[in-house]
Amino acid sequence: MPTVLTAPRTAVPPGPRPLRILVDGLDLTGKTTLVDALLAHLAEQGVPARRHRGMLAARHPLEQALDRLPVPWHRSSLVTAAHLFGGFALDAVLARRPQHRDDAGADVVIQESYVDRTVAAGLAMGPYLPAVLALWAARCFPRFDLAVYLHAEPVVRRARLQARDQADVDDGDRHTVEDEDFARRFDAVLLHHLGQRHGAVLVLDSGRHTPQTMAGLVLARAGLAGETRAVGG
Repeated sequence: MPTVLTAPRTAVPPGPRPLRILVDGLDLTGKTTLVDALLAHLAEQGVPARRHRGMLAARHPLEQALDRLPVPWHRSSLVTAAHLFGGFALDAVLARRPQHRDDAGADVVIQESYVDRTVAAGLAMGPYLPAVLALWAARCFPRFDLAVYLHAEPVVRRARLQARDQADVDDGDRHTVEDEDFARRFDAVLLHHLGQRHGAVLVLDSGRHTPQTMAGLVLARAGLAGETRAVGG
């Protein structure tokens, strides 16, 4: 998949809040590595930035309970529903309230995976009805100023899987590598449907670009290339 830019939409956040960047995609596409590179670039520029995982709200009442569910979310329609509606839909409500914000002191917040991944997997796997409903109501979920969707060909992700410590490999990692049809459907949902709710979208193939090159492309798209001042207002 080539590098893809959407039609020019601003990635500047409205109002006095940090710029929010989402990095999402299949397992083994290099999300964590890219986030590391982004944080390093921003630190060099003196821009306060932080990594964020999970729900956006600082005190989500159900997040820990959802993490303890015994069945992986991508293997069950009911568990997918719990994550989508008990997790992300509630997060959308809580994250609008200043007392629940978890971005103090940052001009840029980089979110590593969010609801996009859960919806795309539910549609590619089932399609599960909860994921279909969530796609219909996708604009109700929190919007990011820039969404970065990562892609990597199956041969690249398979090599990364084999190189990873097998103690850190789970069923989801193996499934996304072994089921190429699932991977194609997943990527299609991200690119053609879920990206529409974000301020701007950038799609990168991590098998063709180094993390440093991708970080430069992301920051340029976000208007942060060479930035040395606060951007959050």
